[in-house]
Order: sequence, then C-alpha cells, then structure tokens
Amino acid sequence: MTSDPNIFRAAKFLLDQHGEKATATAARRVADCVANEDAEGVATWNAILAAIVELRRGRREGEKVN
Repeated sequence: MTSDPNIFRAAKFLLDQHGEKATATAARRVADCVANEDAEGVATWNAILAAIVELRRGRREGEKVN
C-alpha cells in the first residue's frame, strides 16, 4: 500500500464523483492502461484502486484511530 497523498486524493475524488461505482471506474482505467501497454498507468491506477478499497473499509477491531 502506498502512502503517497496524491494517490489518496485521487481515490477520494473518485469516491466523491462516482460513489459506489468508484471501484469499477478505477478498474476500467487499469484495464485501459493494460490494453495500451502503459505500465506506469497500470501501477498508478492499481494504487488508486487499492486506496479506494482502503478508504471504504471500516475500522478493524482493535485498530487505533490516528
């Protein structure tokens, strides 16, 4: 998981703009980058996709709030 704040900003933007469809939107972007053989794009969109999943999950039992 990346700690790049820009990745989390992009993930938050997608969640704000697309709501429940944010994950599917990011996954489509990954697929587009794969189809275009854009390795950097694939890495970036996979990081955004992972950040969306992380932002959506609830707190785990015993997990501290920072």
